Amino acid sequence: MRVGISLRSAYAVDDVRQGARFMVERTAAARDAGLDSLFVGDHHNVPVPYYQNSPILGRLLAEWDERPAGALYLLPLWHPVIVAEQVCTLSAIASGPFVLQCAIGAGDEQFAALGTSTRERASRFEESLSIVRRLLAGEEVDATNPWTINGVRIAPLPPEPVTIWIGGHAPRAIDRAARLGDVWLAGPDLTPEAADQLLGDYRERCDAHGRAPSAAAIRRDVHVGADDADAESVAGPVLESGYRGFDPAACVVGGAAPVAAAFRRYAAMGYTDVIVRNIVEDQRAALASIDLLAEVRRLVLDA
Repeated sequence: MRVGISLRSAYAVDDVRQGARFMVERTAAARDAGLDSLFVGDHHNVPVPYYQNSPILGRLLAEWDERPAGALYLLPLWHPVIVAEQVCTLSAIASGPFVLQCAIGAGDEQFAALGTSTRERASRFEESLSIVRRLLAGEEVDATNPWTINGVRIAPLPPEPVTIWIGGHAPRAIDRAARLGDVWLAGPDLTPEAADQLLGDYRERCDAHGRAPSAAAIRRDVHVGADDADAESVAGPVLESGYRGFDPAACVVGGAAPVAAAFRRYAAMGYTDVIVRNIVEDQRAALASIDLLAEVRRLVLDA
């Protein structure tokens, strides 16, 4: 199993440069901890400072190395030519493989801000992904709905193939990932029992479409402490306050050994990647948790 990180992108800070520095520092800590991959998310019309995926990842890649890196793009909210151009440029900056994470998105407020609606998101997602794939392959692309595109090519092209991860939990979303993606990405709000069940559903849909999944990833919101008591003292109050509306069972909190045991449970289900995100906002606590992920990763690999 591989252990990667998806950085928090929203920071309630007075100095907006501080939030960007936090992301740079967390990237350097993840690199030094030997984590296997680096990701940033995608959201729009956010009331607190939110560092947008393409530019911030370009900066963070200066702290990273040849391990995989990538960004989430909520495809219905983007013009596909822009997505393809951003991905190609980022993949040229990256020293290693680039991963395009994508999903249909949610939240009327961000769809309205970008002139569309959630009613159209499934069809826009599929058409956008088709266009992006063709552009990344160097094809000349024409399209008429919902975007009018005539004879478009892009450059530079990715120096190596871009892997497509598709997220989503609904039956149609899992089928979409099985049909169109290279990897299914399970979300952070799933309990272990739901994660196990949905991975089985994903495999069944892959079989139905005659595809063999190469990997399956799961996002886990995590805090690693010096021991269980330390982890609970820091992250416990955050979970008790109703952290993101999640069932606490979906989060992983503890010392390195219990966290590694939780990750091994997902490996036993068949997940190949755990992508962590810090539960706590405090920068010192977040960096300490990332540092301890080096031991978590060692224990997972040694099992």
